[in-house]
Amino acid sequence: MPEAPDGLRVEHLDEPLGIRTTAPRLSWRLPDGAREQRAYRLTSDDGWDTGWVEDSGHLLVPYAGPAPESSQRVHWRVQVRTDLGESPASEPAWFETGLLSAGDWSADWIEPGSMPGGPAGERPGALLRREFDVDRPAVFARLHATAQGLYEVFLDGTRIGDAELTPGYTQYDQRLQVQTHDVGPVSAGRHVLAVVLADGWFRGQTGVTRSADQWGDRVAVLAQLHLAHDDGTVTVLGTGPGWRSAVGHIVAADLIAGERWDLLALPRGWDAPGSDDAGWEPVQVVEHGFAGLVDSPAPPVRRVAELVPVSVTRLPGGAQVVDLGQNVNGWLRLTDLGPAGTELTLTHGEWLAPDGDVTVEHLRPDLPFLPHPLPAGQVDAVVSAGVPGELFEPRRTTHGFRYVRVEGHPHDLTPDDVRGVVVHTDLRRTGWFRSSDARLDRFHEAAVWSFRGNACDVPTDCPHRERHGWTGDWQLYVPTAAFLYDVAGFSTKWLRDVVADQWPDGTVANVSPCPRGEGRDSPVSFLNGSAGWGDAVVIVPWELYRAYGDTGVLEETWPAMVRWLDRTGRTAREQRHPARAARRPEPAPHERWLWDTGFHWGEWLVPGEEVGDFGAFVASDEGDVATAYYAHSASLMARIAAVLGRDDDAARYAELAGNARAAWQAEYLDADGRLTPDTQANHVRALAFDLVPEELRPAVAERLVELVRKAGTRLGTGFLATPSLLPVLADTGHLDVAYELLMQDGEPGWLVMVDRGSTTVWEHWNGVDADGVPHESLNHYSKGAVISFLHRSTAGIEPLEPAYRRFRVRPRPGGGLTSAEAAHESPYGRIGSAWRIDDGVLSLTVEVPAGTEAEVVLPDGTTATAGPGRHEFTSTPEETR
Repeated sequence: MPEAPDGLRVEHLDEPLGIRTTAPRLSWRLPDGAREQRAYRLTSDDGWDTGWVEDSGHLLVPYAGPAPESSQRVHWRVQVRTDLGESPASEPAWFETGLLSAGDWSADWIEPGSMPGGPAGERPGALLRREFDVDRPAVFARLHATAQGLYEVFLDGTRIGDAELTPGYTQYDQRLQVQTHDVGPVSAGRHVLAVVLADGWFRGQTGVTRSADQWGDRVAVLAQLHLAHDDGTVTVLGTGPGWRSAVGHIVAADLIAGERWDLLALPRGWDAPGSDDAGWEPVQVVEHGFAGLVDSPAPPVRRVAELVPVSVTRLPGGAQVVDLGQNVNGWLRLTDLGPAGTELTLTHGEWLAPDGDVTVEHLRPDLPFLPHPLPAGQVDAVVSAGVPGELFEPRRTTHGFRYVRVEGHPHDLTPDDVRGVVVHTDLRRTGWFRSSDARLDRFHEAAVWSFRGNACDVPTDCPHRERHGWTGDWQLYVPTAAFLYDVAGFSTKWLRDVVADQWPDGTVANVSPCPRGEGRDSPVSFLNGSAGWGDAVVIVPWELYRAYGDTGVLEETWPAMVRWLDRTGRTAREQRHPARAARRPEPAPHERWLWDTGFHWGEWLVPGEEVGDFGAFVASDEGDVATAYYAHSASLMARIAAVLGRDDDAARYAELAGNARAAWQAEYLDADGRLTPDTQANHVRALAFDLVPEELRPAVAERLVELVRKAGTRLGTGFLATPSLLPVLADTGHLDVAYELLMQDGEPGWLVMVDRGSTTVWEHWNGVDADGVPHESLNHYSKGAVISFLHRSTAGIEPLEPAYRRFRVRPRPGGGLTSAEAAHESPYGRIGSAWRIDDGVLSLTVEVPAGTEAEVVLPDGTTATAGPGRHEFTSTPEETR
């Protein structure tokens, strides 16, 4: 008899607590060795039984049992019939609903009695509390909570849950996440619920402009506690009249500026029963309603790791510098705060100045539309009360840092006194790589850490200066991220904000969630709607479908995709770039599909090209980039429509893609295969997006190689084209050039980051220049997308069907590597590719999970088909023959 199915999941969650759907989708993995599922049977503890269903699908299968009520847990099992026979039932899995409707809420929204005030970045956190009596024990309890701001809840002095930065970052005008926390059993007697409430994204500083009060100028919290007794009854308590508030020891709390505590002002025991709150104020009960309350399809942000410093160094001026050895997102926990009254200041940065001190000058926002450079932020402070056991851990802020300057401490700190707390969305790791080249492996880890540092509830560009969910960054990196981590729910959550941020005319915002100060009615509204950025609304759902087989995200996002392509088509049809109109007063027929107006970031950050005159940059003609993305997104829309069974739409978008492609060719390609502009990026995009006729592809690829050689075998691509550079070269017969670029020393190149001591990926190619001076952010994951080349070309793992139901293993050695291996935990199970070259012979090991099939292509051209299990192959690579 085969083993039972395992890996049971609900939606994309391992812990589906508090979900707000009554028909979630269920997934499971087949028994080891099974080639295919022939039927399945689902049962639940409430008597639901599908009977045997003849179907091969076991990813995201809709639950069709009795609709659960609010706060109901459903246990379910699955049996399968495969080519191995009928399995036993799986171990039980579960999902539990949250509060499903407004009528389930009896709690009230409350605000502090006196709203914490002050300049943005310097507003205190509020303390709120309410004592209550429980007349009989509760066998278990659930807390449903959210806030306009950030909240933490305590029961009798013990923090409830381990989620950080709750309720998370969303487009608060439309969506506000509710967390459901497992409180555990609660004894009879006197208890207290206590809340810390701070600004967070809701009214704190956001983005490069440091804009505040973007969704409101007041903070509020909503919390409801359900106590379940052994007789089946439930006692419900929540926020409302009777709660009291005060400003305590958190004298300032801001995500960007930092957090400051005065432990001399801490009302000791405030979060425990019996504390004297007679001097506290009654809270204000407010009418915010319950519209827009949602769950999250993503795991929560958590403290996922702790780093022991590699050193703590005392500077001549008295400050001490903590070095974690790794650039991270999170905060520092300090357990030695010195004698009472000691004032400590902690400044967080990514790099050290020549004198060994922390430098933050490169992190100060200094952009053309800002009146002057802004502070870098990232400064925490604490005043010690001298109480044994006290510690400082600022949980209402995060920083992007490796180094921390600690000022004011009278003693020499040791690594035992300090921990670097790594904070990000608690994503499940799914991808790994290593090779015979230590530098390459270090760069791969730097790319992984860069993503980790920027996966903090939304995919940010950097964890310090901006912390924005830039659409362009995520559409570039999501294929890489989906190999490394399970980002299905994380991306779906973010896409819902992208849709919420979309303008009525179809414009997709640069960033999501988009603060009002950078959106439709802002002074910089004209910067939104750029090609390659707005196209994320099409590209990201498609990549999620490829990685996870999730058609639901395609269906959900489809209307927003249509609005974006309609807007693109309308702009192309109705507008012409002034420079083109001057050159060609009468528009050519193909210009109907030429998108050459509006603002576009274009290729952005091309090596050696600086944006000097911002006005000229805004007015530049980026038609080659924009029209390419028009054709690419229309082509993807045709494929998405086909997946969704929208045959008429599929035909319509295929025709649109053909017209946009023809317009691009008419404007930017001549009959000899010469492209204008004659840049590396334009050639990469032409090949990656299939913009040139098949017969001209070799000439275009040869010209790309010429441009690379002309640049000294250096890359010359910017933001948009760099992820496709090496794959395009490899796929057009120039694998050797791809490896030469990858392995290059010096700027611009990837490995120079490792050589100069970086542990994350830089925003600019000279992030740390030859003189050791840092420039801009040292933690931007976009350039790290190159590691997909290592996964899909070096190790050779690439999907042929969604979710890797069929995949190819085609290792392509080069660059002097003698071994490489990668593994990916696909939705079906673990895929592995590991090769080694000894005495000119390549030995390859391939792992194929149950329910899948692999096409194995060896370097000598031999092809084989491999089913579930472990397989060994040998080959003679061309470079060793």
